[in-house]
Amino acid sequence: MMDHKTLQVLEYPKILERLAAYCDFSASAALARALEPTISIDLARLRLLETTEATRLLSVQDVSIGGAHDVREKVKLAARGGVLDVIDLLDVKSTLISCRTLKKTLLGRDAAEKPPVVGRSGARPRPNKADDKPRPETAPATPYPHLSELALALPNPLGVVDLISRTISDKGEVLDSASPKLAAIRAELRVARERLMTRLQKYLSDGKSAQMLQDSIITQRDGRYVIPLRAEHKGKIKAIIHDQSSSGATLFIEPLAVVELNNKLRETELAERDEIRRILAEVSTQVGMQASEIVTGVEALADLDLAFAKAKYAGEINATEPVLVERVKVRKLESEGESPTIQPSNLPTIKLIRARHPLLDPATAIPNDIDLVPGTRAMVITGPNTGGKTVSLKTVGLLVAMSQSGLHIPALSGSELPVFREIYADIGDEQSIEQSLSTFSGHLTNIIRILKKVDTQSLVILDELGAGTDPQEGAALARAILAHLLDQGVTTLVATHYPELKTFAHSTQGVVNASLEFDIQTLRPTYKLTIGIPGRSNALAIAQRLGLPEAIVSAARSEVNPDELRADKLIDDIHRQRKVAFKESQKAEKARAEVHKQRRELAERLEKIEEERREVLAQARAEAELEVEVLKRNMQSLRAQLERLRQPLKALEKIEEKVEKVEERVQAPVERSQPKAAEQLLPTRPLHRPLALGERVIVRTLGSEGIITTLGESDAEVQVGSLRIRAKLSDLLRKGDEPPVENAPQPAQHPKPAPPAAHRPLSMSSPGLELDLRGQSVEDALAVLEGYLDKAYLSGMPYVRIIHGKGTGKLRQEVRVALKGHPQVESFEEGHPGEGGDGVTVAKMVKD
Repeated sequence: MMDHKTLQVLEYPKILERLAAYCDFSASAALARALEPTISIDLARLRLLETTEATRLLSVQDVSIGGAHDVREKVKLAARGGVLDVIDLLDVKSTLISCRTLKKTLLGRDAAEKPPVVGRSGARPRPNKADDKPRPETAPATPYPHLSELALALPNPLGVVDLISRTISDKGEVLDSASPKLAAIRAELRVARERLMTRLQKYLSDGKSAQMLQDSIITQRDGRYVIPLRAEHKGKIKAIIHDQSSSGATLFIEPLAVVELNNKLRETELAERDEIRRILAEVSTQVGMQASEIVTGVEALADLDLAFAKAKYAGEINATEPVLVERVKVRKLESEGESPTIQPSNLPTIKLIRARHPLLDPATAIPNDIDLVPGTRAMVITGPNTGGKTVSLKTVGLLVAMSQSGLHIPALSGSELPVFREIYADIGDEQSIEQSLSTFSGHLTNIIRILKKVDTQSLVILDELGAGTDPQEGAALARAILAHLLDQGVTTLVATHYPELKTFAHSTQGVVNASLEFDIQTLRPTYKLTIGIPGRSNALAIAQRLGLPEAIVSAARSEVNPDELRADKLIDDIHRQRKVAFKESQKAEKARAEVHKQRRELAERLEKIEEERREVLAQARAEAELEVEVLKRNMQSLRAQLERLRQPLKALEKIEEKVEKVEERVQAPVERSQPKAAEQLLPTRPLHRPLALGERVIVRTLGSEGIITTLGESDAEVQVGSLRIRAKLSDLLRKGDEPPVENAPQPAQHPKPAPPAAHRPLSMSSPGLELDLRGQSVEDALAVLEGYLDKAYLSGMPYVRIIHGKGTGKLRQEVRVALKGHPQVESFEEGHPGEGGDGVTVAKMVKD
């Protein structure tokens, strides 16, 4: 246990009270108020990790132990045979439900159904001492291993929860279903009450008796149902008087006719009470059987809620997890003829980045850096009164205590603190009237107490060391005390006004000066701590600034030691140079940030250019592959057409061979001409007159009818259905100039060669790999899509990419509906991420 007086001086209990305010139930609040800094670095790190995990957990989901109560005393009473009332049992139920919910959150549903893991003595499974041995039970792998380890001790007495739920309603009433006997008693109770009410109601409705009543109501007195009778009608109704009004004008009577009914009702109510007590005793017995497990669960729940409270408090003060470093024991080196010295190598020091006092408003508190170089064992802070020296000392001591308690500290990430065995502080006015001690005596008594207890693992904080006595003697005493602490290897923080301590700090190894700045122009402290430079004496400058006559100021300055004036001037020059260096550092930092920004932008531009280059290459490669595929398709189509043309020629050759054989057999050769295969299929006839626009013609190579839309010297463009085909004039036959039927080849002898699928022309050019429909209306886009698919199919393209964008999704939906039923589309799919994703649809065309 750390020095209680020091923790009080540092206002550590105020921190605990603020922490307790974030706890959700009394057990965790009690833990918060009893929280003390630990001297074990392992336990301190464990507590900090629990706080860090709780911070992460609360940042992603809302977790609490809402509904939990400290039921330890209640379940212990049940274990001793006591009977709990309905409110206590509902508290037990809600607490167990909170345990179950939190266990599922941290361990998962499967792990939460397993029995809780408890230690050898039933305590929660966590190390409370530095030398505790690791337990074999471990929490399942989760993002919050340390909180999950605490959750292992949460109970799973599902039978108790179910039993209480079946017995007591959420309104605190014992249910009829709690026992068959209770259900029967309550049924009998309802009948008895109904009979009694019916009988009493007759008195209210009967005209003769109703006139004697004060009010037409039925009420209760001493557990008996009665009616209000006017006092002047006393005795007119045979009844028992149970009560009267304060004025005496009303008597509350129980008519003799309903006495037996009232007795029956009362007997039934007592039977109900006895049965309810029996049921509660039975349920309490079941709770008592689980008492040990429930008590352990409440303690684990309190530990978890304390971790959540630490996380919430850390968020309130913008705190982060500090890095705890282990202190190395300082060895005394003695040699003959030399006094003992201290070896400070590898001794960790305090490093606080932008630290603030946790009790000050984060929005207005001035943050300071307290970064002591390795080997520093003492810091001497000087500065003006009300300048922040005491706050700076308390900040360091309080943050050390908080970090060793598992609390995050109000400083930036990367702050480091050693783990001290003890913290001693002498701060404030130690004057005591009861002990007849002056301020100086009070301080000195406390310092003597501290000097008896300190060692190398202690942190000592001394405010206004040597104050309250003669300045010369006080300065000498302060210097001697500081030298003694240095010899003992104690980390010491001192605030003082004595210039002698500034000189001592400057000339002594392991001691550093620090100062709190004062703005001469505004006559206000800045609360900025500067390490490495002692504070300036501002008394003469402030006096002059406030308007003290120049003659007096000059006379005072002449009385000051010239060396001190030169020292003050030197300090002023150092501060000015420091400000200049700080401004230059800011400029350099700004320039460095600008360079980093430009470098980052340049890298992003280069990366974008490289990405565009890869996209261009990929698109060119895709287009080349498409062109190769189209050529392959065209070649395959040509081969198929050539094969289809060869089949009728082979049939004609076989017929000719048969005819020749017949002629030779009858020796009657027949003169005939050998027409060409194309002429046998579609005989030509000379055109009697030139073709004209709009005439219907037959394209002989296709065997299809169309209308001439464009006419040239040697060729023409013919509209065949929805297709426009370019054909030579010699390949066109005017409608009506067909050869006679007898001259046409017979289908059985000369089958007509099948044209390519959909009469695809061989010279149709590719419309391109992509069609961009973005920005078009649905109607216009579908019209463009129809024409594009026709061209893509005729050009032999294997697939196309249709860009419709994402937007509202209407255009994408209509495009895919059109593709789904299109005869020239075999299938379609959404584009890959590199192709545009959901904003692109890739359609696979129908093959020949």
